[in-house]
Amino acid sequence: MAETRDPGTYLVTGYPGFIGKRLVEHIARNDAKGHLFLLAQPKFLEEARAQAKRLKGASAEVLSGDVTDLHLGLSGEEVARVTERVTDIFHLAAASHFTVSRDTATRVNVDGTRNVLELARECTQLRRFNHFSTCHVAGDRVGIIAEDELDRGQSFRNAYEETKFQGEQLVARAAAALPVTIFRPSTVIGDSTTGEVDRFEGPYALAILLVMSPLVVPLPLPGGGAAPLNVVPVDFVVQAAWAISRDARGAGGTFHLVDPSPMSTGRVYEIIAERSNKRVPRFKFPALAADVFLRLPFLDKLARPQRAALSYVSQMAFFTSHATQELLDRTGVRCPPLTSYLDRLVAYVRDVYQRRAEARDEVEDPLDEARS
Repeated sequence: MAETRDPGTYLVTGYPGFIGKRLVEHIARNDAKGHLFLLAQPKFLEEARAQAKRLKGASAEVLSGDVTDLHLGLSGEEVARVTERVTDIFHLAAASHFTVSRDTATRVNVDGTRNVLELARECTQLRRFNHFSTCHVAGDRVGIIAEDELDRGQSFRNAYEETKFQGEQLVARAAAALPVTIFRPSTVIGDSTTGEVDRFEGPYALAILLVMSPLVVPLPLPGGGAAPLNVVPVDFVVQAAWAISRDARGAGGTFHLVDPSPMSTGRVYEIIAERSNKRVPRFKFPALAADVFLRLPFLDKLARPQRAALSYVSQMAFFTSHATQELLDRTGVRCPPLTSYLDRLVAYVRDVYQRRAEARDEVEDPLDEARS
């Protein structure tokens, strides 16, 4: 059950990122007397300060820094204030593109996590260290994947997966001395109430590909689309993480923030195609042929940012969430079924696609990462 707590002081890394800015808004509303330290990279400082000014509830202070730097790049005075006051850390900063270089991924996802953990050890009032990992630490595993499993000899398809795995290993080892909670969201997509999507790349590209491809070219799915499409709306991730972070039973646990009853990729694709008045291709091709297929000249430009993501469409992986559902029982927090908000997601992406095309007077590939 949720703890009765005094107002907290929170350190949030990765602000104002996709999940981070929504989590901060949620914390500010739910702990109106609390205080937020928001770590933002210098290049995002102006945006972060503008976002922070609009917060309702808790007070907030944007700190310029970087998790890859010693003491997160903070001054001695800032380190002192953070370590003396912080009660809860939410570590979200990550290099999350499927195509991120190994060097960058290691510096951010491994070294950055190590730096945040070192700072956490100096926090004298710390109640919880909340680490945002990903279900993709499972790598190429198939079958049923439990929340208490991490290293099962899996291989990794990219540096993102492998370095998030290594970062989670660091956090798991730190649990011997720190009150750690690990969250593993599946692919995070738009807001279930508004359909808003503010990232068109990285892990989110997979969902956007499925939303948009029937509108551009009817791609057949690898393996016929039999694999589950486990996607979750960002508002569910935020609400679930907050609720579990406030529950004493969450300390020391790992939680899959996933759809407990995901639809197959093929069924999602069919629904989107039907609502877009497009026909789904009836021919199928083996999952292993996906990369070769996507390199065909007429698909190369469309698929370039998504080639890495499409391998997930055919992965027969099923993530259990028993521990998550047990802690969320009676909180009212549930992962909504994709069908309940799919229309809003499609409408939002369509609108973005149309506005971009009109602004540039051309038919633009909305999935082109370089132009997002």
